[in-house]
Amino acid sequence: MTESKDHPNINRNIHPPIVALLFIAIAYLLGRLVLGPFVAPVILRNIGLALTFIGFLLGVGAFIEFKKAHTTLDPHGSVKQLVTSGIYRFTRNPIYLGFLLMVIGFPLNSGFYSGIVVAPFFVVTMNRLVIEKEEAYLEKKFKYVYTSYKSRVRRWL
Repeated sequence: MTESKDHPNINRNIHPPIVALLFIAIAYLLGRLVLGPFVAPVILRNIGLALTFIGFLLGVGAFIEFKKAHTTLDPHGSVKQLVTSGIYRFTRNPIYLGFLLMVIGFPLNSGFYSGIVVAPFFVVTMNRLVIEKEEAYLEKKFKYVYTSYKSRVRRWL
């Protein structure tokens, strides 16, 4: 594990957008190779498009809150301030929730149910490889302020 002075508990080799893209690719392959004959109807394809768009908007909302707080969006950077406003009042991880919606939405929009199949594996992967380490870092850095926030706002939804 590569460590930084400011962020000692985060593996610098794990980039959440890459994890999301990997799971989207897995969902596409699964859809094409295994679940291909079970193609989603148009209404579900539209729902997939909506989920993808909502996922994107969650990321935009998070970006806006980080800019307002003048802190880094980089999960490997040194956080200057805990962000608890805007979308962060409803979920501690709006960007990762957005990625989850995209993992489900992109394949569904292409006619495959496979994003639904890989979604639980994406959640477990993100929890174990990314979120737990980020939370440990934030708890160490912000102590009671973060634990109080953590007790009020859910990790995903």
